[in-house]
Amino acid sequence: MIRRLYCLLFCVFVFCGLSRDVQTANAPPNIVLIISDDQAWNDYSFMGHEAIQTPHIDRLAKEGVLFRRGYVPTALCRPSLVTLATGHYAHKHGVTGNDPSPKSAGKGLETHAQQRQKLIDYLDRFDTLPELLGEKGYLSYQSGKWWEGKYTHGGFTHGMTRGFPEPGGRHGDDGLKIGRTGNKPVTDFIDMVVNKQKPFFIWYAPFLPHTPHTPPERLMKKYTMPDRPKSIARYYAMCEWADDVIGDLIQHIDDAGIRENTLICYVTDNGWIQNPDGGGYAPRSKQTPYEGGVRTPIIFNWRGYLKPADREELVSSIDIVPTLLAAADAKIPEGLSGLNLMSRLESDKSIKRNTIFGEGFAHDIADIENPEASLLYRWCIEGNWKLLLTYDGEVNRYRSSHPRTERRPQLFDLSVDPWEKKNLAGEHPDVVERLVEKIENWYPVKERKTITTFKS
Repeated sequence: MIRRLYCLLFCVFVFCGLSRDVQTANAPPNIVLIISDDQAWNDYSFMGHEAIQTPHIDRLAKEGVLFRRGYVPTALCRPSLVTLATGHYAHKHGVTGNDPSPKSAGKGLETHAQQRQKLIDYLDRFDTLPELLGEKGYLSYQSGKWWEGKYTHGGFTHGMTRGFPEPGGRHGDDGLKIGRTGNKPVTDFIDMVVNKQKPFFIWYAPFLPHTPHTPPERLMKKYTMPDRPKSIARYYAMCEWADDVIGDLIQHIDDAGIRENTLICYVTDNGWIQNPDGGGYAPRSKQTPYEGGVRTPIIFNWRGYLKPADREELVSSIDIVPTLLAAADAKIPEGLSGLNLMSRLESDKSIKRNTIFGEGFAHDIADIENPEASLLYRWCIEGNWKLLLTYDGEVNRYRSSHPRTERRPQLFDLSVDPWEKKNLAGEHPDVVERLVEKIENWYPVKERKTITTFKS
């Protein structure tokens, strides 16, 4: 009798375990999109930085599919984030800068607040990532930076940001506390959804390592050196703090027992090079189309499903929306410019694309109905060649970020010149001509004038 009871209990245990395994295998993956804020592509230990330590993101990269040559199309947070929410380039989604230009409001025109609301409403023209995942039964949570009104306006079922016109609603209000004050709102959401046995999507965009650079004292002490400027030490400490809070989130997912069915994607909204002489960013970083502004590692980590790989191909954040939708077996809207990378992530097959594209606009939007009014740059990368074209779009504030003193096309060989110090346009006019044609076919410009000449 006792033996029969043991056998019955054993069979129940095995059956429940197998059922749980089958359920997990057939369930859509949880999806976590981690977006760091203002961090250079090489400011990680796995990318070779000599001082900054990022053990948690290092592990995410080592155990996932890592693209070291990842890029964002625009080097400014708001347009970059709308691209991550919609899968469209800035010239298409229309949110090309962070704010309407103060010059364009008043004098019988729309007020600045009306223009800001109109920009927020641009999101209504597109299906967003959380909306499309919601059609597959996902619950979703917004945390961190978010410019487009209340979290529900983006299709999130849960979130933190109250949004414009609420106090502090310009770019995240309450959402900006995530990470800096812990991860409890997000981890509470995870626990709730796990109990409901529903798949979830998390937009985790902590205001880190973004200014203000106010790292914990323990990290500030770690990076303070006699020969290192304080501003550099603070920034280095902020990068490790960002890694700490990301690690805390991943640990909670591990502890919840759902890591094997959770796809984690990592990207940075735009680059940053800390100015050693004080606060702010150095030239050729944030708001610029140079590597310091647009390059970022991109990681897809789905432990137990995606085989770890260190990939050489070019990828763009424009690819993230279709790829995450494919992972969830969700509808991918027609007209997206990015590639669905899932089949390539699942195998060692190379990505069939050798050129990616990007654009740069002024921080202040000169004309919200006409993106080209503040167009400053278009660029593309083909293999190791990078071509940068410069335009005469209007700049209001942040003029120092866009000196535009080089009036020729700028061509760089990134394989030998990753910091873009030598312009090779005059030496390779054939390459310039070929890449100009590619850029024109990607995004034809009708109204702006280039301020360059194709002569060396």
